[in-house]
Amino acid sequence: MRKLIIDGISIEIGEQRSLELSVARLPSGTNIHMPVHVFRSKEDGPTILLSGGMHGDEVNGIEIIRKFLKEGIAERLTSGSIIAMPIINVYGFINFSRDVPDGKDVNRSFPGREDGSLASMVAHMLTKKILPEIDFGIDFHTGGASRTNYPQIRFEQKDQLGAEIARAFAAPFSLYSSVISGSFRETARNMEKTVVVFEGGETLRLDPKTVSEGIDGIKRVLHHFGMLSKSPKQIHQQHFFKQSHWLRAKVSGLFRYKRESGKKVKEGQTIGYISSPTNEYSVKVKSPYNGYIIGHNNFPLIHKGDALFHVGIE
Repeated sequence: MRKLIIDGISIEIGEQRSLELSVARLPSGTNIHMPVHVFRSKEDGPTILLSGGMHGDEVNGIEIIRKFLKEGIAERLTSGSIIAMPIINVYGFINFSRDVPDGKDVNRSFPGREDGSLASMVAHMLTKKILPEIDFGIDFHTGGASRTNYPQIRFEQKDQLGAEIARAFAAPFSLYSSVISGSFRETARNMEKTVVVFEGGETLRLDPKTVSEGIDGIKRVLHHFGMLSKSPKQIHQQHFFKQSHWLRAKVSGLFRYKRESGKKVKEGQTIGYISSPTNEYSVKVKSPYNGYIIGHNNFPLIHKGDALFHVGIE
């Protein structure tokens, strides 16, 4: 079994360790640490990263990993190792913010620099201290800017391991998703590591369904790779989307959705309305596709061009 070393600390087979990676200080002088929980079985197997809170306001991922750890699942591994990081962007988390205090997005700052911006330093720490130790990872996110995402796994089209993880996770929806420049996934790919993304719920709201889907999916992945003796059965049909498109507002006004995330839609079906606050007009939002709504906007005030529905096409 290979060695596992994080921040100069060696974690031996059969050992469990909780570490704190020092990031920087607040202006008050308070040290900010990134928590890392490591679990190693006594048998050889893959090392999997479970990460949440890359965006500090995306709390469902944080809750998924917290609850996963509380249930003691990682302590029952039959093989392999888990590195669990519930809160990557500690600064954003304590400030209810997507970004770090300098306004930069950690997930657009990879691979980062030791002497760069705060976001760049956080990214550099993950690139140098965590990614070299893993075989693959699942990074947990939610919809942003008042948008809800139905539980889904995203992976690159040509990534065979990503597709295998998606099938094992068995989220209701899975879709192809190209990596974004400067993202965690791009840097992982450049290091020949696979990281898939789980999306579910929206910012600053805990959604029990999303949390349950996330935990059950982790268990199924661990079981698939021989790391757990059993896992929950898949209880719903799994849909794969090769394409997805956002439907955008053609006018400004008050938005009301008629169909929400998770629902099947037909071409030409009315799935929402945009109305003038003074009743000068009411415009139907119609789906141009046959598919499923994988995400929708919850914000009632819409400007022309705003994203309304994300539709996955099977």
